[in-house]
Amino acid sequence: MNDIAAIFRRPKVQIALAGFRDQLESAIGQIIAIQQIPSPTFAEEKRAEYIEGQFRAIGLKDVFRDSSNNVYGRLPGHEPDRAPVVLSAHLDTVFPAETDLSVDRKDQVIYGPGIGDNSTGLAGLLLTARTIVEHQLPHAADIHFVANIGEEGLGDLCGMRIVVDRFGGEATYIVVEGGLFGRLVHQAIGVCRFRVDVTAPGGHSWGGFGTTSAIHVLGRLIAAIDDLTVPTIPRTTYNVGIIEGGISINTIAHSARLWLDLRSEGKDELDRLVDHVREIVAEMNEKHMVAEDGVQIDMVQVGDRPAGNIDRQSPVVAYADAALRLVGADEIRYMASSTDANIPLSLGYQSVCLGLTHSGNAHRPDEYIDITNLPAGLGQLLLVTLAIAE
Repeated sequence: MNDIAAIFRRPKVQIALAGFRDQLESAIGQIIAIQQIPSPTFAEEKRAEYIEGQFRAIGLKDVFRDSSNNVYGRLPGHEPDRAPVVLSAHLDTVFPAETDLSVDRKDQVIYGPGIGDNSTGLAGLLLTARTIVEHQLPHAADIHFVANIGEEGLGDLCGMRIVVDRFGGEATYIVVEGGLFGRLVHQAIGVCRFRVDVTAPGGHSWGGFGTTSAIHVLGRLIAAIDDLTVPTIPRTTYNVGIIEGGISINTIAHSARLWLDLRSEGKDELDRLVDHVREIVAEMNEKHMVAEDGVQIDMVQVGDRPAGNIDRQSPVVAYADAALRLVGADEIRYMASSTDANIPLSLGYQSVCLGLTHSGNAHRPDEYIDITNLPAGLGQLLLVTLAIAE
C-alpha cells in the first residue's frame, strides 16, 4: 500500500486541503446549483447535461454521456496501463420533478430536497476533479469520474450496473454520498423488491356481500408476512411500503396491490425470506383455487440489489479509514448499507462508499446538510483518490 500520510504531507496537497476550507462558500454554491435541477429516477437528463458541461469546463478527457444518461470523464494518469480508479455519485433523487426545491440556510445547516442525497455527492466529484487539475496533483492511474443514474427506488442501481460492466474487476470503485461522513460502507445490504397483484370478482358492498374482495385477500397476505420470524444477526427485515386498490367505499375491490421490500445483510438469509414469502403466496393461491372463488395472486420481482462485502483490511477501505483519521474525523464507523457500491461489492471488487458531511431527514422535503465537516469530507475523498491512483 502507498503511504497516504506522505501524500497528505505534500505541500501541494496541503494547499489543496486548505482550499476546501477557504473556498467553502463556493462549494456550497456548487451543491445548490446541482440541487436546483430536478432529477427524478428515470428522468435525470437535465442534471446529466449540467454535470457533462461541468466535466468539460474542468478539462476532463473523453467526456460523454452513454445511452442511459450516465456521464463519464477521465483524468489521465502518467501510467495509463495501471488499474483505474472510478469515482461515482448518483444523479437521481426520490423527489418528483414538480417538487419545490427552495433552499433555506440557518448558519451551518442548509435545508432543501435532495441537498444531501445526492447533490453534495455530485458536487464532491466536481470539486475533487477541479482540485486535482488546478493544483496539478500527480497520479499514476487514470481517474474516471462518473455521475450515474438509477440509484434510488425502482432504479435498482441500473446506472451502476452499467458502470461496473464498463470498468470491470480491475478498477477500484469509490462511491460518494453527501451524508455519512465518518461512515465507511464496505458491506452491501441485499434488497429484493416485489409487486404483488391480487384480482378477485368484486362487486357491490351490499348486493355482492360474501364475494371475495381483493383488498381483504391483500390484508390476509400482509398479516401472514408480518407473522414471519427473521434473524437479528445478520439483520433481516421486511416492509410493505405501499398498498393500492379499490375504486370506492361501497365497492368490493376487484383488484389490489402491494409493494414489498425485503432486506438482509446475508445473502442466504435474504434468499430464505424470499422463499418464505413465495410459499405464502403459493399456499394462498392454492386455497383460492380449491375454493373456486376467482381470486388470483401474482408476485412480480421489481428490484434485486445484491448483497456482498469486502474485508475491512482491503486496500480501499484501509485508505478510507486512514484518510478520515488524517482529516480529523472524531469517530469512524464501519457499516452495511444499500448503495451503488452493492454492485462492485457483490462481485468482490475493491469498493467503498463514503460520505462528505453530516446530513439528516433524507428523502424528506426538509432534508438538510450540516456543512461543518464538508471540508474534511472533501479532503478525505481527495486523499483516498490520490492514494489509490498513486
